[in-house]
Amino acid sequence: MPKIEIHTLIDADAKTCFDLARNIDIHQESLQHSQEKAIAGKISGLIELGEWVCWEAKHFGIVQHLTSRITEFDSPHYFVDEMVSGAFKSFRHDHIFKKHDNQTLMVDIFNFESPLGIIGQFANWFFLKRYMANLLKTRGNYIKQKAELL
Repeated sequence: MPKIEIHTLIDADAKTCFDLARNIDIHQESLQHSQEKAIAGKISGLIELGEWVCWEAKHFGIVQHLTSRITEFDSPHYFVDEMVSGAFKSFRHDHIFKKHDNQTLMVDIFNFESPLGIIGQFANWFFLKRYMANLLKTRGNYIKQKAELL
């Protein structure tokens, strides 16, 4: 199971970073290039424990749908979203926020499993892990930019 870990140091408090990271509207703004939008469940504002969202996005030229649910939540320290349905066989995304001097270290840990056995493993190695890491970096940098303006 591939694991991606991204660290983003943000010049803002943990609560601000935590709330931006769970904000559906900010998520959509950060991934405009993939036309990501919330189409069902929690479609705007701050997502909470037990809530779910269905995303529609275009990746690799194909419109895809993915539903995830918030399964763990401890404000402003961490939250976890896990896939309910979608293109992956499974995924778990841990969002962790640690005080670091007068800044916040935002850590994204994304564990995923691709479908299709050996074909999925090849896709992970060939492009998917790198593609997902770039999405997480793009999103993290957007959150950093927004948080540092507040």
